[in-house]
Amino acid sequence: MTENKEKTKVLFICTGNACRSQIAEGWARHLKSASIEAYSAGVRPIGVSSRAIESMAEAGVDISWHKSQHLSEFADIEFDYVITLCDNAAQSCPVFGGKAKVIHRPFHDPYFAEGTKEEVMMEFREVREEIRAFVESMPESLESSK
Repeated sequence: MTENKEKTKVLFICTGNACRSQIAEGWARHLKSASIEAYSAGVRPIGVSSRAIESMAEAGVDISWHKSQHLSEFADIEFDYVITLCDNAAQSCPVFGGKAKVIHRPFHDPYFAEGTKEEVMMEFREVREEIRAFVESMPESLESSK
């Protein structure tokens, strides 16, 4: 029996669309593809972080094909949820028409981590796992969010 239920459309936004939003999109596609149609964008896209790609690959998720995109590229899509993952994105996020609910769920930005390669990668892994836990709770956890 095939279910014709439409997937929940989610747009993850962070400033550069380099780390957090890419990681969130990757997890959503990997863990929730049956129920979530995931996208990511930035208010000032700077390219996908090689460390974000590496940290996700370590977890078995390939985001190497992702590209950094400006949120204006998604103006024609009617999202169910727009999730800002940093304060800058929340402040810069335009108003989305239609039924989109904007939710702010900030995560630490590993992009500016300093230290040895291993210390920097530990920050990426930590954020990766925090975002994974958040995505695993979706879309149910979004219903109660405002």
